Amino acid sequence: MILVKTEAGHQALKDRSVPLSPRQRSAFILFDGKRSVDDVLAAGMGIAREDIDQMIALGVLEPVGGQPASPAAGDASTEGTKPTAQAVPPPSGRSKQQRYKDAYPIATQLTGSLGLMGFRLNLQVEGTASYDDLLALAPKIRAAVGAERAAALDKALND
Repeated sequence: MILVKTEAGHQALKDRSVPLSPRQRSAFILFDGKRSVDDVLAAGMGIAREDIDQMIALGVLEPVGGQPASPAAGDASTEGTKPTAQAVPPPSGRSKQQRYKDAYPIATQLTGSLGLMGFRLNLQVEGTASYDDLLALAPKIRAAVGAERAAALDKALND
């Protein structure tokens, strides 16, 4: 499957309005409408299929010509939220990967709103690569923004 940046994706690349992890951002640049998903995965950027599925779900990538996604990747035309067969979370709740994907944008928004005082904390958030990394950083975020503002982050990490 070949993906291309959407208009929203081009805008997000300029103004960072859509929170992408550093790895996603690097891989996002490679989606030029010529490289296949497999080519980007093989480029050695440390990106996983789930990261690409998330970028489709965020609306920054779409299949070339609006073609439906390959069966292995789910149907991107229906909101792009169906993960690959290997990434289906257990029926009892969300996987750690899904919790990370849900919590990461909240954490970057909270730390980004702190301005210069939160710059280092924001860099630490952007440096996280897993649920466990973000969970370990959550107390610092909570201390910086307050328990009330951090409630959404806690919910994304723990529910």
